[in-house]
Formats: sequence, C-alpha cells, structure tokens
Amino acid sequence: MDQSEPHTVHGEPQTESPIEINEISPEDAGEVLTLQRAAFVSEAIIYGSPDIPPLTQTLEELEAELRAGAGLTARIGCRLVGAIRYQQDGDMLLIGRIAIAPDMQGEGIGTALLEAAEAASTASVSELFTGSLSTANIRLYESCGYRESDRVADGDGTEQVFLRKPLRHM
Repeated sequence: MDQSEPHTVHGEPQTESPIEINEISPEDAGEVLTLQRAAFVSEAIIYGSPDIPPLTQTLEELEAELRAGAGLTARIGCRLVGAIRYQQDGDMLLIGRIAIAPDMQGEGIGTALLEAAEAASTASVSELFTGSLSTANIRLYESCGYRESDRVADGDGTEQVFLRKPLRHM
C-alpha cells in the first residue's frame, strides 16, 4: 500500500518519498523495537515509570509476536517511521501497539496506519486501548472515529481506556 500524499514535518513540506505502508515481518523486529522504544519514552514519562511493556519487551518476544500476528510498517524512503500490530479475533479487530517516530508524531502516520489496518480486516468492529493519562492518543483515536467503550482501573490511580469503532455493517 502506498500513501501517495506528500508529508510534512513541523508544517514544512518535505522532498522525501511519500509514506509507504507494508505488511510487517519478523525481519522488521530490530527496527520496530528501536522505533517502539523511542516512541514510548514519552509514555513512560507521563506515567512516571520506565517499566512499561513497550520499553521492556525483548527482541525475542517481539520476533515471536510478529510471527504470530499481523501488522504494518510505515516508511518514508528507507526510514521506518511507524508500526502497528493487530489481530482479528472473530468479528473484532484488536489493535495493538502503535509506534510513531517521535519527530514524526502528529504528521498523519498513526492515522494512515490505523486506516490501513482497518481496511485489511474483515471485522465489523475495531478495538484498542491506551492509558487514561495519554490524552494525545485518546484525541487521535477519537479523531479516527473511535469512541470510549470501557475504563478499567490499573490500581495506580490511572485507568486503561478502551475505545471501539464500527468498521462495517453486517
């Protein structure tokens, strides 16, 4: 899948290639892990803990996850700028980790990855979750049509916020 729209960085058009979205593979694991760690540092700061799963996941765990599930990568030229993991469970598309390079956040890459994952699925509903302090994530998901469906207390004063989006009518 090739997203042919030109992209911008901090409001200025760039001359690089358009965003190219492709299926993720276990061979992408090293790059994805590096991207994931860079992308989730801001979340660790928000929650006051470096021990969040995206930062503690090992390369071996990620390789196994990529072999077992589906996902997409977003590249500009040869640079990995985004990744999303998901799986379909019956009629539900479960969106996993979305990681966007810190300098590319807010440039539409997360939206493009979400839309591509939804389009690749035959599910009628998509679900994802984020932490209650991750207001930028919640705004992104709501702007993509997701609506809060549940909150689960984490026991530390925060909550996991689950959001759902209808994809297709049955």
